[in-house]
Amino acid sequence: MTIWTSGARLGLGFLDGWDEYADHPALITDRHTITYAELGERVEAAAGLSAGARCLVLIELKNTVAAIVSYLAALRAGHVVLVASDADARDALVAAYDPDVVVGADGEDEWRVDRRRTVPRHDLHPDLALLLSTSGSTGSPKLVRLSYENLDSNAKAIAQYLGIDGTDRAITVLPLSYCYGLSVLHSHLARGAAVVVTGLSVVDPDLWDLARTSEATSFAGVPYTFDLLDRIGFADLELPGLRYVTQAGGKMGADRVRRFAELGRRRGWDLVVMYGQTEATARMAYLPPDRVLDAPEAIGQPIPGGKFTIDGDSELIYHGPNVMLGYAQTVDDLAAGRDVDCLHTGDLARRREDGLYEIVGRRSRFLKLFGLRVDLDQLEQSLLAEGIEALCIGDDARLVVAVARSRLDPASVICAKLGLPAAAVGTVVLDELPRNANGKPDYAAVARLAESRLANTGPAAEKSDVRGLYREILGADEVMDSDTFVSLGGDSLSFVETSRRLENLLETLPTDWYLMTVAELERTARGRPRGLLAWQELSTVLRAVAIVLVCANHVGLSHLFGGAHVLLAAAGYSFARFQLNAVAAGGRIRPLVRSIARITVPSVLVIATGYVITRQYQVWNILLIEHFFAPDGPELGPDGWDPVWNYWFIEVLVLALVLSAVLLSIPAARRLERAWPFGFAVGLLGICLFLRFEPIAGDGPMELYRPVATGWLFALGWAAARTTRYRHRLLLTAAAVGGAMLPGFSDGDNGRKLVVACGLLLLIWVTRLPVPFGLRRVTAVLASASLLIYLTQPLTLFLLDRVQSPLVDQPSVAASGAGHPGVLQDLRLVVATVIALAVGVVAWKAYEFVLRHLMRLRRYQLHARQHDGVVP
Repeated sequence: MTIWTSGARLGLGFLDGWDEYADHPALITDRHTITYAELGERVEAAAGLSAGARCLVLIELKNTVAAIVSYLAALRAGHVVLVASDADARDALVAAYDPDVVVGADGEDEWRVDRRRTVPRHDLHPDLALLLSTSGSTGSPKLVRLSYENLDSNAKAIAQYLGIDGTDRAITVLPLSYCYGLSVLHSHLARGAAVVVTGLSVVDPDLWDLARTSEATSFAGVPYTFDLLDRIGFADLELPGLRYVTQAGGKMGADRVRRFAELGRRRGWDLVVMYGQTEATARMAYLPPDRVLDAPEAIGQPIPGGKFTIDGDSELIYHGPNVMLGYAQTVDDLAAGRDVDCLHTGDLARRREDGLYEIVGRRSRFLKLFGLRVDLDQLEQSLLAEGIEALCIGDDARLVVAVARSRLDPASVICAKLGLPAAAVGTVVLDELPRNANGKPDYAAVARLAESRLANTGPAAEKSDVRGLYREILGADEVMDSDTFVSLGGDSLSFVETSRRLENLLETLPTDWYLMTVAELERTARGRPRGLLAWQELSTVLRAVAIVLVCANHVGLSHLFGGAHVLLAAAGYSFARFQLNAVAAGGRIRPLVRSIARITVPSVLVIATGYVITRQYQVWNILLIEHFFAPDGPELGPDGWDPVWNYWFIEVLVLALVLSAVLLSIPAARRLERAWPFGFAVGLLGICLFLRFEPIAGDGPMELYRPVATGWLFALGWAAARTTRYRHRLLLTAAAVGGAMLPGFSDGDNGRKLVVACGLLLLIWVTRLPVPFGLRRVTAVLASASLLIYLTQPLTLFLLDRVQSPLVDQPSVAASGAGHPGVLQDLRLVVATVIALAVGVVAWKAYEFVLRHLMRLRRYQLHARQHDGVVP
């Protein structure tokens, strides 16, 4: 059978060429999978939803297979599709536009096609394909007119910059009636990819079960989606198939963008920040994943085929084939052709020196709340029609409404119109609305009044008990002990606000709190833990403990070696979490080059200083290549210690990072790593373990510190960061135990073997460790300063030995296992260790201060150049 593909004549690539993907899954639900061949048959069967001439078809576009089939069939038949989000919107649009056919839900399970007439009554422009409401419609019939070229060009552009192919499966977190959600469907059908169809919310555990079983590779979210993800513990979810997450629908704070990008890099997926409007079909710009961490505040670069200009008033203007034909406000407008050539976005922007664009303000009176675009002027007119005189202001976090005294509650009217939670709307009641001398609304006065009157209301004014909190947020008149968030009518919009407020009461919010009764939550509040322990990330604790061991060993206070080897594995773990994805995704090694520079620059400076002061180093030490030239055995200095190997860890780490950068600069290697992240890491680990066990590793006393014998530790840390399944961890456990405990690694030093093995096992199996509450800050500082502590401690001990000899045992004596001469000597060793740690922390603080100063200086110079007109 040939799949129905004559959509080519309409220029819609996402309806064309399905024969090529006949056996590929197209739509996936929790019950069955529909291939492209089966989808083609269903679309063809539904093509008769309106016989005869081209007509206007209204579709209540739900996240269901039936709705998608009807939508594709109507488009495929050449009809103009008018999208409604729900039954209320459907009824309003029917009254305003009188469509020829209405398709939508009739009851819970019935899908009904209502052919209202046999002869179409509308004059429809031949280019017109789709009519969408602007996000956050307040009941106005104003629609965006989109052409076939608009839909096709945007779908292809999105598929191109996201790299969508036949293996991708996007799960429908957003409603398909929203242009952002609809673009996910279009872009995936254009590449033979699949869409996982569901109406489940991200707060529903069943959604993530479906994501795992369907092997979903992506999902799209608005800023509010990410609020919900924070509340459900998304960071701990196992989603092994996830390749990328996209964010649009409003500006998300730079800190949150950076945090989710870092989470993605730890877990093996990319965050793609995007910018768009319904008037541009869906997307206008995207921020490449490799730029997210260094430019989280930017909207990115234009999509393929589009471009930006900035007018004299700094307004961002978009040009591209996806710009709408124009608006429609009446039935007569459906016959109109193109009346706009570019899109004035209403956003104020600047083009950065690096070529990326950044929004710096808003010219038009629009807000983005919970992914909905709210036209404040239209909202005021809508409220006036309800008998409420109001002035509206706000930002992307909260809408503020100033009203003259009225019998109606404007907040309840607004929430009903826009579908916003009560906590998102603040109301200021005035005797008279403020006006300027010319009679125009004084929005500045409204802002001042709102700041003073709402300071102690709303989300900041916390209730002291669960019962009162539920009454306030959910509007419940009476709250019983047996009530739950769900039973009181809580929904996804009130989920974030309620959970945030509950955290202030409970400190630790149970994962299933929304299913717990009020009585259970209040018992939790009364018995909330106030213990002495707090959880801290494992890699932070490992680095802190390891660097303390290194310093204690070097002064002879302890003889538990192996801390530096654990640091090397932790470095590989951090590399895979923070730098790897940026390098692998974009082929740009700049993030890794910066990381290498942040290690090599202070290392060279400190070692060069040691060379000048001690005269016991060589040029090869300063260049971090001593392992290529050092002899097989130790060469003791005049004080009986071997300075050659003091910095072996730095040399091995820099070499590992440089080789990783070279490897990942090869396109084939990047593709392989992206396709099989864990397998790629295990392959590297296997190679390194082969070198570790082979005779090439040598057997001299210093071989334990050479790259050939220690590179496997970095590779194992890399692989540990890529583990997503239980069997992965078992495999790495075998590799860790074998690499650390089998002959050929630190033979004769079982203590070192044990330290390394334990550190590696923790890295593989544990994500957090309990730390005494008072030591959290100390642990974090030591972990952050570990590099500078490692670098400065040999020089610190050298100077201490000269200032107060004999302050510490010579390292050669300590290494030989000689006993401590007494309590006083033990105290001196403790003091020496603390001083070495303190000097390293001070050096780290100074280095960070210099870096921040240089960055501020660079920003100042850039600002000055922009002010002088040097930079566009």
